[in-house]
Amino acid sequence: MLRSFLPPELLDNVSQNWQDLYAPAVWVQGNALYVFGSVHSNHFPIWVSTNPKENEWSRAVEHFEPGGWDPAFFADDDNRLYMYSSDNNGQLIYGVELHGKTFQPAGTRKELVRPDSEKIGWHRAGQYADGNPIIEGAWMTKHKDKYYLQWSAPGPAFTRYGNGVATSAHPLGPFEQVSLPSSMKAGGFIRGAGSGATFRDYWENYWHVSTMMVNVRNTFECRVGIWPAGFDEEGTMYCNTAFGDYPHYLPDGEANHQESRFTGWMLLNYNKPVQVSSTLGACVANYLVDEDIKTHWSAATGDKGEWFISDLGDEATVRAIQINYADQDADFIGKPLGSYQEYVVSHSTDGKRWRVLFNKGGNRKDIPHDYVELEKPLTTRYLKVENISVATGKFAVSGFRVFGSGNGNKPDAVNQFTVLRDAADRRNGWLKWQPVDAAYAYNIYIGENPDKLYNCVMVYGANEYHYWDMDHTKPYYFAIEAINENGTSDWVRVEAL
Repeated sequence: MLRSFLPPELLDNVSQNWQDLYAPAVWVQGNALYVFGSVHSNHFPIWVSTNPKENEWSRAVEHFEPGGWDPAFFADDDNRLYMYSSDNNGQLIYGVELHGKTFQPAGTRKELVRPDSEKIGWHRAGQYADGNPIIEGAWMTKHKDKYYLQWSAPGPAFTRYGNGVATSAHPLGPFEQVSLPSSMKAGGFIRGAGSGATFRDYWENYWHVSTMMVNVRNTFECRVGIWPAGFDEEGTMYCNTAFGDYPHYLPDGEANHQESRFTGWMLLNYNKPVQVSSTLGACVANYLVDEDIKTHWSAATGDKGEWFISDLGDEATVRAIQINYADQDADFIGKPLGSYQEYVVSHSTDGKRWRVLFNKGGNRKDIPHDYVELEKPLTTRYLKVENISVATGKFAVSGFRVFGSGNGNKPDAVNQFTVLRDAADRRNGWLKWQPVDAAYAYNIYIGENPDKLYNCVMVYGANEYHYWDMDHTKPYYFAIEAINENGTSDWVRVEAL
């Protein structure tokens, strides 16, 4: 909400229903920071500050006449300013040049991108790709004199939610759409990679931030993801989401984001045995380890002393732990100041004798997705989490995730990997393969070029995947790797003509 961005003294002076404003656009122009909310109305100002850390704001213009829904503003190298936004119904992306000082249109608004769901499967909405898309969340990135217009589709309620991309030699087109999304995360613990933005860090490394969907308490309940991104030698834009919700090393300098910085620490407790102190209704213990943020276990209370135990099945080397809290019987929405969680983690090799691994008693920070890396690798089998206090509601967890390495062999390569493309509708495909012994998941890599398999889908506990995202006029290339507690297999590749 934009309400939380601007200081109260400014809000009090605006005759506007601020609760209806969200998805603000923020951009730098010259030495100032500008903010504009997502509105259709022309009665909303653009705010400006040269000292935002001290909340020193003023109005750049009292009424921004064009308005803009889910807008993005782009200041080009030649100091010309552009705005990109979607229409009222989320069916297309517009672009318009603005005067850099008055912020009035410097030309006519142009239609730039409209989804072609009859041709491109990814544009279709619905879990089964049977609906009309919503296209919104525009963003512009310039790289080596080429303009990359990005947008989110097919809708925030779907696991296939991602960011599309179209390229042009001019900021207002014409644009050529790429058939596959530039950012995609349709599998794993948390899914969705749409409504994003691409930026460069201190070392000029590209990153893509995106919206990850939860959709449990609210249709638009979400989290923020960040992914390595960039452009290959041919100028193809990519976003690396492989093992995207597993631990990665952060770069401390210039990095090649086509080379993974995945730690190699695998998930050690997927669908492994769990014991709990109590259970509330149908919020059963197995939901702790099913790798789905939309499900959760809940204790009967939020009292101190409620606990759960995760059994790794055998002794393994533990490197990191993540506890993801759920909002069972929560009495507030959002992140109010002063909310926090406290817990203690113990470990055991036999399930009888326990030693404290770390203690978060006394914590006063809100840690709904707490991630703890151990100072030294630990060999153990059982991990016990005891509640001390929760921010609100019951002691409930949507995912307890233990990362490290097992003491066995990596999985064998996948056999009989096949892509069956629907003859009646070539946008659709059915991927299937022979299960690999002891593999708990598979990564499927997808691309229009055999050397550019930039999209990735992680599939847990299954040996098939329905893929509905292809352009019916193009061939596609696929690769698959098996995953277990000890690592990954070699890739197996196929082509779908």
